[in-house]
Amino acid sequence: MELAHSLLFNEEAYNQLGEFQKAEFIFEWLQFLEKLLPMTSRADIRENQKKLVEQLTSLLNNSPGPPTRRLLAKNLAVLYSTGDTFSVYQTIDKCNELIRSKDDSPSYLPTKLAAVVCLGYLYKKLGRILGNSFTDTVGNVLKAMKNAESQGRYEIMLSLQNILNGLGAAAIPCHRDIYKAARSCLTDRSMAVRCAAAKCLLELQNEALFMWTTDLDSVVTLCFKSFEGSNYDVRLAVSKLLGTILARALTSKQITVSTKHNFRRISLEDAMELLGTGFLRGSSGFLRASGDMLKGTSSVSRDVRVGVTQAYVVFVSTLGAQWLERNFSAFLSHILDLVSQSHPKAVQSPMDAVGCRRCVSFILRATVGGLLGEKAQIAAAKEICQAIWKLKKVVDAAISDGNLETKINTTDLTASQHVLVCALQELGSLIHGLGTTAAPLLQDSSTGVLEAVISVILHPSISVRLTAAWCLRCIAVALPSYVSLLLDRCIERLSALKSCPEAVTGYSFAVAALLGAVKHCPLGIPHGKGKVIMTVAEDLLCSASQSSRISLQRMQAGWLLIGALMTLGPAVVQHHLPRILLLWKCIFPSSPKDLETEKTRGDAFTWQVTLEGRAGALCAIKSFVSHCAGLLTDEVVQRLLPPLPSAVDLLTQLSSIYKSYGNSLKTPSTVYRQKLYELLAVLPPKAYEGDFSAVLKELVTDLTVADSQIDASAFLLPSLCHENDLLLLGPLLQETDHRFIEEQLLLGNSIAGGSLEYDPYSIYEKCAKGDSVPKPLPPALSVISAASRLFGVMFSHITESHRLQVLEQLLNSIKQTKGSRQQIVQLHVVSAFSTSLKHLANCKGSLGSEEVRRSALILVMGALESNNPLLRCAAAECLARLAQVVSDSAFTAGLAQVSFDKLKSARDVVSRTGHSLALGCLYRYLGGISSTQHLNACVGILYTLSQDSTSPDVQAWALHSLSLIVDLAGPLYHVHVEPTLSLVLLLLLSVPPAYAEVHQSLGRCLNTLITTLGPELQGSSTAVSALRTSCLLGCAVMQDNPDCLVQAQAISCLQQLHMFAPRHVNLSNLVSCLCMNLCSSYLLLRRAVVACLRQLVQREAAEVSEYAVALVKESKEDFTSDVNIREIGLEGALLGLLDKELDPRLCQDIKETLTHMLTSMAVEKLSFWLKLCKDVLAASADFNTVASIDTTQEEETAKGDDVSVLTSDSDDRFHPFRNPRWSTRVFAAECVCKIISQCENAGSAHFDITLAQERKQRDSRDDFLVLHLADLVRMAFMAATDHSDQLRLSGLQMLQIIVRKFAAVPEPEFPGHVILEQYQANVGAALRPAFAPETPPDVTAKACQVCSAWIASGVVSDLNDLRRVHQLLVSSLLKVQAGKEAQNEQYNESTSTMEVLAVLKAWAEVYIVAVEKQKNHSDTHKHSLKIVNSSEESYRDVTFSAGGLLDLVQTDLGTLSKLWLAALQDFALLNLPPEYASQLPAEGGTFYTAETIENARPHYYNSWALILYATALWLTSTGFIVVDPDEGVTNLSRPVTPTTMCQDSSTRPLVKSPEDVNTDRFHLILGISVEFLCSPRSDAAMENIIACLHALQALFDVPWPRSKIGGDQELSVELLNVLHRLILTRESPDIQLAALEVVRLILFAAQEHVKEKRRSAEVDDGAAEKETLPEFGEGKDTGGLVPGKSLVFAILELCVCILVRQLPQLNPKLTCSPAVPPGKHLLLSEDGSRLVAAALVILSDVPAICSPEGSVSVLPTILYLIIGVLKETAVKLRDGQLPLTVAASLQALKGLLSSPMARAEKSQNAWTDLLRSALVTVLDCWDQGDGLLQELDEISLLTAITVFVMSTSPEVTTVECLQKRCVEKFKTTLDSKDPLVQCKCYQLLHSIFQHPNKTVSYPYIYSLAPSIVGKLQETEKAKPENAAELQVIQEGIKVVTALTAAAEEQHRAHLVACFLPILISFLLDENALVSATISAKNLHEFALQTLMQIGPQYSSVFKKLMASSPTMKARLESAVKGNQESIKVKTTKHAKNPGKSSSIQLKTNFL
Repeated sequence: MELAHSLLFNEEAYNQLGEFQKAEFIFEWLQFLEKLLPMTSRADIRENQKKLVEQLTSLLNNSPGPPTRRLLAKNLAVLYSTGDTFSVYQTIDKCNELIRSKDDSPSYLPTKLAAVVCLGYLYKKLGRILGNSFTDTVGNVLKAMKNAESQGRYEIMLSLQNILNGLGAAAIPCHRDIYKAARSCLTDRSMAVRCAAAKCLLELQNEALFMWTTDLDSVVTLCFKSFEGSNYDVRLAVSKLLGTILARALTSKQITVSTKHNFRRISLEDAMELLGTGFLRGSSGFLRASGDMLKGTSSVSRDVRVGVTQAYVVFVSTLGAQWLERNFSAFLSHILDLVSQSHPKAVQSPMDAVGCRRCVSFILRATVGGLLGEKAQIAAAKEICQAIWKLKKVVDAAISDGNLETKINTTDLTASQHVLVCALQELGSLIHGLGTTAAPLLQDSSTGVLEAVISVILHPSISVRLTAAWCLRCIAVALPSYVSLLLDRCIERLSALKSCPEAVTGYSFAVAALLGAVKHCPLGIPHGKGKVIMTVAEDLLCSASQSSRISLQRMQAGWLLIGALMTLGPAVVQHHLPRILLLWKCIFPSSPKDLETEKTRGDAFTWQVTLEGRAGALCAIKSFVSHCAGLLTDEVVQRLLPPLPSAVDLLTQLSSIYKSYGNSLKTPSTVYRQKLYELLAVLPPKAYEGDFSAVLKELVTDLTVADSQIDASAFLLPSLCHENDLLLLGPLLQETDHRFIEEQLLLGNSIAGGSLEYDPYSIYEKCAKGDSVPKPLPPALSVISAASRLFGVMFSHITESHRLQVLEQLLNSIKQTKGSRQQIVQLHVVSAFSTSLKHLANCKGSLGSEEVRRSALILVMGALESNNPLLRCAAAECLARLAQVVSDSAFTAGLAQVSFDKLKSARDVVSRTGHSLALGCLYRYLGGISSTQHLNACVGILYTLSQDSTSPDVQAWALHSLSLIVDLAGPLYHVHVEPTLSLVLLLLLSVPPAYAEVHQSLGRCLNTLITTLGPELQGSSTAVSALRTSCLLGCAVMQDNPDCLVQAQAISCLQQLHMFAPRHVNLSNLVSCLCMNLCSSYLLLRRAVVACLRQLVQREAAEVSEYAVALVKESKEDFTSDVNIREIGLEGALLGLLDKELDPRLCQDIKETLTHMLTSMAVEKLSFWLKLCKDVLAASADFNTVASIDTTQEEETAKGDDVSVLTSDSDDRFHPFRNPRWSTRVFAAECVCKIISQCENAGSAHFDITLAQERKQRDSRDDFLVLHLADLVRMAFMAATDHSDQLRLSGLQMLQIIVRKFAAVPEPEFPGHVILEQYQANVGAALRPAFAPETPPDVTAKACQVCSAWIASGVVSDLNDLRRVHQLLVSSLLKVQAGKEAQNEQYNESTSTMEVLAVLKAWAEVYIVAVEKQKNHSDTHKHSLKIVNSSEESYRDVTFSAGGLLDLVQTDLGTLSKLWLAALQDFALLNLPPEYASQLPAEGGTFYTAETIENARPHYYNSWALILYATALWLTSTGFIVVDPDEGVTNLSRPVTPTTMCQDSSTRPLVKSPEDVNTDRFHLILGISVEFLCSPRSDAAMENIIACLHALQALFDVPWPRSKIGGDQELSVELLNVLHRLILTRESPDIQLAALEVVRLILFAAQEHVKEKRRSAEVDDGAAEKETLPEFGEGKDTGGLVPGKSLVFAILELCVCILVRQLPQLNPKLTCSPAVPPGKHLLLSEDGSRLVAAALVILSDVPAICSPEGSVSVLPTILYLIIGVLKETAVKLRDGQLPLTVAASLQALKGLLSSPMARAEKSQNAWTDLLRSALVTVLDCWDQGDGLLQELDEISLLTAITVFVMSTSPEVTTVECLQKRCVEKFKTTLDSKDPLVQCKCYQLLHSIFQHPNKTVSYPYIYSLAPSIVGKLQETEKAKPENAAELQVIQEGIKVVTALTAAAEEQHRAHLVACFLPILISFLLDENALVSATISAKNLHEFALQTLMQIGPQYSSVFKKLMASSPTMKARLESAVKGNQESIKVKTTKHAKNPGKSSSIQLKTNFL
């Protein structure tokens, strides 16, 4: 194929190819040429033009296939338009010649067609250049059309369309001729020709004025004719033509003079009247009403009506939304008039009425719902309301005249009913779509929406009453705050008008509908409503028998209410269950005898009432079973069963009753059957086993005695066919935008579709997917589907012999019926049997013996050869299920053989299609095809069938089947891939485009082939690249196909290819194809486009976006007008599409696509995305509110922006989004939140204004979020103050995120302030409306979170400013205090729980922050007092704000603390395991009611943690000593309401001591924490765990709780075990550190406890007899620790866990293994170091809680760990700092060594031994390996040795061998080259030399002093070079000074005499001082200072020395004199800062 890529056709390569590849080669070349020509230079083209034209025209004779001829024509046209045009006339003549040719043979046809296509494209591209040649051409083409077949007519029409397009007005001379030709084609028998003619006429009307002036009527009539017998595509094309022409006629102003005399201006009324005639009278014309019409028998054919309906929608859409707004009332009255009494023929039969109502509803939905923005929709709703009021008056008038018995009025009433139904349905849908934005509409009393709807509830027609109820349900779902209100009103009217039949049914419908709405309202209704409704229902049922006039209505209403009540779920129903079961039991006779007496007694009316009542009862119980599965315990099932046998008995008697009482019982008995079947289908079959045979008999009768002549296949079978197979049956069964009206064409003439009045019980059920209103079918049909469902359930539960019997009976009944009846019976039977196979497969049952299988097979095979294609599909699926259930390979092979044999012999289309599909489906449920033999046979047969060009149906079915086989064979298919691909391509290039179904099947084949090849497509071998090229070629052919569904297939194939071989798919072409089809009128194509985009943007979002914009800029002709990619990019176009789209799946895909684009591009294109979101959010904001708020901002930029927001509404160009829907705005708000989180991951500059501005200056393309803060706040404000509650929630969420993320960003221009401070007015204004009384609780709860975030963020430091927001929380708190009495009656009680807890949680957060701030400030206060008070002022402000925040809370803290405790008490109760349910308080808790426990739980889970922490803080701040003066002592721990912990008042002691109260509270907090920490769910939020640990820390921070936990060892151990588990399961360092802090406090508590016991024991026993003291602490006398009981063991376990996790080398087991290389040091992370340090602190305190023996048993472990950490982490750091872990281990070591246990007599010896061993270990560290020495930190080890020397008793370290080694270490270190090491060594020796015990210090002095002095003497010669060396000398001087002090009297003089000369040698004279280095000067000063100190101390020695050495004396004197002044200054400096290195102070503090 690569050879085809050249400008000229490569004929050599072409001639070497096989026949089939030639076509492919030509197509590939033409495709390449199409891309190449526009890019080639004009000169090159002219050079090769002649040759090219020759090659292209020669291809014309080559019989090119449809796609090839189109490409050929395009290329010729492009060639002439870019090159020279002189030879173009020859080409045109050549084409005309070919067309004129007399050769009519089929082989010549493609050439003729190619010539026709070429002409079309040449004229389209070159247009007027071609001058006058066109008249001949058109004439010639039209002449050819006279005897052309359908393909020719199709191509000619499309060609004429192109010619007209190219010539424009120049073609006027031919317009009439073309018009005539197109007219005849518009009613052609071929549907494709009709479509082409419609396109041609659409093009023609652009210039041909007569079409919408003089000939308008005839064009309209023609269109109506065209609709007759049309298919979906024709209806789309013709309705587009019709709607466009009428819109054109209405709006056109420019009329040429010539036609003026015979032109009438058409008015809107005329235009709509024209459409109306088609709707009402069909295509029979205006005056030529046929005889039928006059007799009133003929009804309009449905396809005309549906076509006209679509034309209405096109008409309005063409005129646009603004036109509709202006003319809405005229439009509405016309549309409603279509179903009014003025046209009784349209609605004469119920079928017609339902159909017409559907059409009218569709027109209103598509126009009002699809085109108008929210404000216009509200206006439309008001208009509809007016219409309802008008009709209401008519009804009232009629009813008031009712006593005159006038006939006219009744017809009036029935006729007005359809108008009302349509109006109410549209009103409901409108409000449902508007959601809470419709609130103003309902509050507007002048419109009176609710009054209008409620007033028609009393209409005499049942369908109006039902629709009014449905409308109320829509209102309730949209505005949840109205549910309770409406329920109350309807119940009240129902009770008041109990004796009016209309009122009883009407209001009961309304109540039922409203109850059905509750499950869509998350806020629910008050629990008590259930009780009220139950009472009303019971009352109705009990009073039914009182008055016969109304008994039927009461019976129905009572059961309807009970059925609807069930939808509220188990929580409500369980309270009423006993009463319901009693009613259920009473409605049926208790024994067969009673049934007999009933039969003898009743008359037709009583039976009607009885059947209605029982059907209602069955329905209610079915509702119970489906909605309250949780209550179906065995006991309840047992109570449900008794009435069933008598219900079944009645079922068997129905036919005899029906015979006795005649026709009036027909419907009630059918309904009864249906309801009984439906109930049995949901009950467990075991329950009614005894009645199986009776029920089955009835089922078989129902299925086979089809007295209905209705073909019900369209609603029974689609659910039983496989969704893939339904694609074969054309667009009617596929999802389209017109599904709502197209459905009626599918159902055949006898049914128009479902409608509410057929089954009132469906009013409370959930709608089927995609329906806006439930559409139950008529009972005669519903009973069949119920029967087939129940048959499916029962068949799988009966015995084998019974199965055989039933099947034979069914087969016989099929045989016995004839003709169309036979097909209907067959259909029922197959659907029932198919359902049963499905059930058998699901429960893994088997079918049974050979005989059963045989009968089943006969049944299915019969259906496979049915004339009904749907039945064939169902039968094929049934066959697959049969194979699955039997699951025997021989049986399956037999089935396949049957089909093979049939296909070889049969010639009729029916059996060929059926059996070919059967082959494809056979292995569907058997896990795929595994036999190559079977596969080869199938492929062979299907290849043959798919090439049968005589029947497109056979081709389509065979290819579809082939695609299924490719899928099922998987890898086995690889051998066949190449030939199959060739076949697919061959057919794609040759099948005429009119056979769209064949092309669609080919598309599915190509798709499965690509999937089979999968990732192999990436390969580079020639075979693979040939396959890949073929796939791409196939996709290209399909993309050019005129059928939209084939294009959708092409897109999904390319999507697959892009997934497997992304490099080989041309992305820019694909994206341009996607953009073109983004607004297609075909739903499936739009879905394919968006699904493909969704995949592309996951990998290459930026490229896709760029290509889309580039495409729009390049394309010269205006790009599809619906999508404005040029301005707002692909992203904006998708957002716009999301706003218009109604299909939920498509919307979901668009959202996902946008989310992917946002995640990958939002940070780079920040301004663009924010502007998009802002445009969407601002498009419908109330501008005045935005303006009023922003005036408070001083920013110029904000002002500028504001102006744009205010002006944009009037100026269209700036506003890409006109009135977006609230759901789109919510999505935009969610996008903003996502953008913020993306920026958070992208870097800190987004949240740092200084950095952002710097980087922006450096590169202006950079963009940062913080620069858009004003926009973010404004968007959040607009969203938070909208009418839509959903949007308010999103806006508040956005505001919360903004506050959290930007709270800490400082404002560079005003230091000390933050950037958010300037927006406080906006925040306050956004929050205020959320606290208004009418706001829903979920919004208020969200606003509470924002308030607490705002207050806690510390943005505002001035209390007066904070008060605004604080006040909102205070007002909420008052509401909480009012308690349950003041609860909102609108919603469920659990919502007030939600609100209360949100308020308490918000206060808790504020309190926690206030306390933390105060704590931090008190710390910094202590700290800052050490510093000089220079910054006093600033400090004062800060404390004020922290203390101030606490003061704000303090005033309400008394109330809050009680409420918090009450909430925690509730939470604790709710957390009890289910088995304690009986102990819960009967009336509920403080904040929840007993009935709504389940709904309340999640709210407690959301808020308990912060409340717990706040309560703990409050308790600790009061130190647990709380005596409230108001309450006296009595009621201490009682919260606000009297709920107590499972005690009732009689048993409770009246007064609780403070001790008891505190204990209760302590256990409450501890209990909740332990319960939660024991097993935090894996999804438990981090913050909950941390809050819980912080609460425990706060608790143990004060003495009283510590004494509780210290004294209760079991409790401590349990708590430690819980913390240990937490540390094991949660990796987060924050959690682990918090847990360790709790452990430390527990240990501290235990220490306090042990100390206290020891102290009290000493006091008791008197200190004298210490020996007899009992041992306190763990380990008693033996030293044994019991795991599980021992606190010490638990602590050690936990610390080891932490240490080993951070430093695995500490684990002795590991150290021996090769996994850990010995001695390699790890540098821990900062978190890791902090964890290790915390664990070491705990370890060193452990011995304090042991007895001496106990301490001995734990000491080795502790020493091992501490020294282990020291050893593993002692690594030199660059700056001489100690690592944190080393510092901690030295600190711990010091703590341990100075433990009193080391000196206690019982343990002293053991301790001494162990400590010596430890010292040896430390010393051994040095000797482990010299190689490691360089990185080991000798300072740390020396410090450790020093700690041993200084902190232990002398006998530990004075053992000679140890002492010798220690001295040795010091000696080597003193000689170190590193000044830092030397310096530290001096410091350590300094402390050792000063040890009070001489046995310790003297050996060191003897060994080391000489070398120190020696070192100092050396320094005389080499002065210090730098600060470090200087410091070494200074430390040395200090050591010697200390030595002199420590020396004995007799040696001191000698020492001083050595020391002084050294010091004096450091002094400089005045001259030297000037030139000396800084180090030398400092040394001079230091020496001088030391001399000044020493001199006076040892004056005698000093004087002696001075006398003996005059030089020294002179030197000293000059230094003293010369520096007298400077010394004064310097000494103060040195006093303050002795040694210049603070790190040294840090290091010495271990000792």
